[in-house]
This record gives sequence, C-alpha cells and structure tokens, in this order.
Amino acid sequence: MQTMSRKAAAIGFGPFDLKTWGPLLALIGLMVLGTALNTSFLSEGNISNILTRSAFIGIIAVGATFVITAGGIDLSVGAMAAVISGVMIISMNALMNVFDSASLIIACGILLSLALGLLAGAFNGLVTTKGKIEAFIVTLGTMGIFRSLVTYFADGGTLSLDFTIRGAYRPFYYGDILGIPVPVIVFAVVAAIGWVILNRTAFGRHCRAIGSNEAVARYSAVQVNRVKTLTYIVQGLCVSLATIIYVPRLGSASSSTGVLWELEAIAAVIIGGTVLKGGSGRIGGTVIGAIMLTMIGNILNLTDLISNYLNGAVQGVIIIVAVWLQRGGWKNKGQ
Repeated sequence: MQTMSRKAAAIGFGPFDLKTWGPLLALIGLMVLGTALNTSFLSEGNISNILTRSAFIGIIAVGATFVITAGGIDLSVGAMAAVISGVMIISMNALMNVFDSASLIIACGILLSLALGLLAGAFNGLVTTKGKIEAFIVTLGTMGIFRSLVTYFADGGTLSLDFTIRGAYRPFYYGDILGIPVPVIVFAVVAAIGWVILNRTAFGRHCRAIGSNEAVARYSAVQVNRVKTLTYIVQGLCVSLATIIYVPRLGSASSSTGVLWELEAIAAVIIGGTVLKGGSGRIGGTVIGAIMLTMIGNILNLTDLISNYLNGAVQGVIIIVAVWLQRGGWKNKGQ
C-alpha cells in the first residue's frame, strides 16, 4: 500500500499540495471575487488588459525566479528598467540624425537594451560573487545608482521618445498576433523558455542545489560563482525584454519609471511558490503570481471598496502572508 501511495504521489495523485496548487486556487478565487464585484471583469477587453499589463512584471519575475532559487535577491530591477528605458530613448532620438529608417533605429534601440541588461546583470552578479558582498547590499546600491542616473539623464524631468519613432514602435506594445497582444506572447515565450531551463537543464539543477546548500554544491563540483552570476545576467536580460515592450507604451522615462517593480517581481515569485531562501523555484507559479498582482490592481480599479492608492500596501501584505505560509506559520500557532 505504501508503494502504491508513493507511485500515486509521483504521478500527481498523492495528497493535496498547497504549495503547488495554492497559487492557482487563489487566482481562481480572485476571478470569482472580481466577477462578483463587477460583471465586466471577465470581459474580453478586461482580461486582455490584465494579461498585457502583467507581462512587464511577469517577464522580470521569471528572471527573479532564477536569482531567488539560487539563494540571491535583486532589488535593482525597477531602477534598472528605468535607466535602460532612458538610455534607449536618448539613443533612438539621437540616431534620427544618422538613419532615415525608423525600423533600423528601433532595432538599434532593442540591441542596446539587451546589451545594457546583460551588463547590468553581470555587474550585479560579479560584485556579489567576486566581491563576496551580500546580494541585498549590492543590488540596493545599484538600485540607487541606476535611479540617480536616469534622473540625471532626464535632468530631473522626463525623457520623451520622438513621435515619429514612437509611431513606428507602438506595435511592440499595442500590436497583436492572431488577436493575442504582443506583450502576452513575449511573456509566454519567456516563461516557457524559463521553465525548460529551470526544470530540464543542468543550469536549473545547479541553481536549486546552490539555493539549498551552497557549501554542498561547491563540494559537488558545481561552479557556484559562475552559476550565481548567470542568474543575475538572466535577470538583466529579462529586465531588458520587459523594457523593450514597455517603452512604446508611454514613450517616456523618468525617475518614477519602474518604481516598486522590484516589490512586484519578488511578490510574484513568492506568491508562485518559490522559496525565498532558495532551493526551489516554480516558473509556472511565478506566472500565476504576476497575473494575480495585476488582477488585484484591476479589481481595485473596478470597485470602490479599497482605494487603488493602497495597491502597494496590499502587495506588501501578500508578500508577508506568502512567506509566513511558506514557513508553515499556521503550524506554529500557539507555540
């Protein structure tokens, strides 16, 4: 009987696993709540809006899943997105004096974004591993650096993309393929690739091993510093991709761009079941977490029960509760 139980659990018919199914059940519960509060919640337009808006944080959160799984943290993602957006806008505006083709200018902007994300991620990773400084301190520092840089570039104001370039760039956010918004497609592709890498490659296994026990991972011949640095590079590239589809939305960047994105990305990862201390990562859960966070804001917009200005407070409570549940807080009651 015990053997049969183990086999059943192995193929997914074992005891109910709250960590695995909890995020999905919570998402379903939110959908029910949203529908009950406003009948237009499940309209095609509203669902498309939720998925499109969740793409930014979702893509960044996929990268954060690798960092957190390997036992790290990155607090600089919002500021990183802001400075990449600013440099993209400055560069594309300048290239109008060099190239006549809007498509070529946009392509240069995209390549620049990817390069900046790679470099920023590599910097965070190398300073953390080679400098042997806590990731919290390193990324807190680079968050301040990136935020100050975009403020400096904008001279305390706002950087705006030229209207000609913005018009040609709009389809990257507002366009669709077979009726599916482009940001949603990019999010789905990034999540699928992330799932394969985390669950089907040696790199993914090494991330989990390092997060579980870094010392044991070293003794097992895992290149710890290399793997941890690569997780930050993956994070930087994900920030770049999110920025590429974010810039055409507003066509501008300022010191307020990307504020609290790090909170939302971490919240999406934790809500999705990835353990904050590392060792276990769930890309599928991260996707659900990102959608849930956007859905919460959407529900607040559709109702007057709670001010939309309290969205950040709600997210903060969710992070605390999610970590408490992960650590079995309900089991420790009364102890």
